[in-house]
Amino acid sequence: MTDATVDPATTDRPTVLFICTHNAGRSQLGAHLLSLVAGDRFTAISGGIAPADAPSPTTVATLAELGVDASHAFPRAVTPEDLQTADVVVTMKPGLTLPGPVAGELVEWTFPDPANWNEDGVRELRDHIREAVTGLAERLRPTATA
Repeated sequence: MTDATVDPATTDRPTVLFICTHNAGRSQLGAHLLSLVAGDRFTAISGGIAPADAPSPTTVATLAELGVDASHAFPRAVTPEDLQTADVVVTMKPGLTLPGPVAGELVEWTFPDPANWNEDGVRELRDHIREAVTGLAERLRPTATA
């Protein structure tokens, strides 16, 4: 689940943190899709460098097409504590300036910013991110995919 209130230190599941600029599109997709493909085998959280006021409506709509309710999600700032407690930190674009060092594994992906995209464009991005997330889940724990 992508609940920002989950304390990764209180769970034995690996924590995967997805980061993008606004935490409104790409990182929301990453966290929600990891929860979809891997169930509760990971703690999936997300954050942004400069969070938006709300998630992208097209992101929420394209997740709903897969049966994922992201209507409760909200953008939040990634913190130095997030970077220290996450087992894996996934940046959704290269060159992000993080608020501190990463203690776990750092994975850097390159996905375009879907700001102002229509649902067809976000749907295609969602599917590419789902493929990447599925591969990550398989690599981290082969039995984690559904």
